[in-house]
Amino acid sequence: MKIVWTELAVEKLEEFADYIALDKPMAALNWAELIQSSANKLKKFPQLGRQVPEINRADIRELIEGNYRIIYRLEENLITILTIRHTRQLLNSTDFFEKM
Repeated sequence: MKIVWTELAVEKLEEFADYIALDKPMAALNWAELIQSSANKLKKFPQLGRQVPEINRADIRELIEGNYRIIYRLEENLITILTIRHTRQLLNSTDFFEKM
């Protein structure tokens, strides 16, 4: 199973890491590595995440890591990381579909 990150997902990863780094640069690096490591688990366990409640589509799933949601699309031989959101943020399909 191949994993690809959308431009939006990479932007969000950097945005959150930059924010964390304002107070704790090493924590930001560790956080970014944790998010990437969690996403890489999907290679072996693509259905590890649950369906995103706000979207209600079987192919759009999320993996929760701490206070963050890794939102991804599951296809036959491909996982696309669509975006990363804080768990307090509700998701709207237009948040990432218009950028795909």
